[in-house]
Amino acid sequence: MIDRVCDAAFAPAAEAVASGRIPGATLGIVTADGRSAVRLAGSAAIVPQREALTRDHWFDLASVSKVIATTTMILQLAEQGRLDLDRPLTDAIPDLRQYDVAHAAERALTFRDCLAHRTFLPAVEPIYTYGDNPARLRAFVLQREWRHGPAVYSDINFILLGIAIERITGAPLSAWPLGDGLSYGPPPGPAVATEACSWRGRVLKGEVHDENAHALGGAPGHAGLFGTVDGVLRFALGLLDGSILSPAMQAQARTAQEGHRTCGWERAFPGWSGGNACSADTIGHTGFTGTGLWIDFDRGLAWTLLTNRVHPTRHGDSGIFTLRPAVGEALVEAWDLG
Repeated sequence: MIDRVCDAAFAPAAEAVASGRIPGATLGIVTADGRSAVRLAGSAAIVPQREALTRDHWFDLASVSKVIATTTMILQLAEQGRLDLDRPLTDAIPDLRQYDVAHAAERALTFRDCLAHRTFLPAVEPIYTYGDNPARLRAFVLQREWRHGPAVYSDINFILLGIAIERITGAPLSAWPLGDGLSYGPPPGPAVATEACSWRGRVLKGEVHDENAHALGGAPGHAGLFGTVDGVLRFALGLLDGSILSPAMQAQARTAQEGHRTCGWERAFPGWSGGNACSADTIGHTGFTGTGLWIDFDRGLAWTLLTNRVHPTRHGDSGIFTLRPAVGEALVEAWDLG
């Protein structure tokens, strides 16, 4: 059954590759009892030369890093009693806005606020344009008076969470045991190419695509993780079978905190990336490079769609925003047929 479901779900991705909208795609499915299937098509790179995509290729997971790495780290530290989700970040980062301790709004932000993207912080900032020293750029993030706005999905939230993890553990995020098939870059195997980067002057392959993640040293809280399809599926299985998070912390990842956002993840909502057919108890997250992971707890089913849709440029219509839900809906339909 799992092979039939994977074939049906992969059909939209195979068509996207065949039509040239994306260079390559890999789909992986795993069930709560450990059954899995993988399908792939296309190229890991098309410039400067074509390279066939294989199951062993490492993808730049982009913002899927937020849930596989940073969110999991924060929730595990909370389970260990090393942080309180409802306490301010200043418990771990006492020097946050240290020149205005009486009035700085940033000092009141909690771990939960940042996980659920319910802060006033901006979506993104070109931090990489302020210098190339990771320690100095972290200091810039901590001391900047950030402009206020409505709550939005924000990389800054997770950069702050990454700094908090570094402070609590005394080690970079790259030191955290992530398991086989997951690693901060450069990955220990063949890598899928992303963009021909105008800032770095080369096609990126095995180095993080996100400019801010690169400038911050490659392993900040918002991006930087690489993964193989099997590495991502292994993580997804750990959520399905309850081996990664305690029941209390898993509930934090699955329960809405702000709109459709949980602690770190998105819950299913009409029109979301996982498609409209998945159960209400489904969480997921996407990455800018063309990646995504979704876990349907009601069905005991998870899937990851990994593409290099920004290769060789982000400035084109890859169709990724219709492809993702099309895959999810085809997958659930085939699964429900039994």
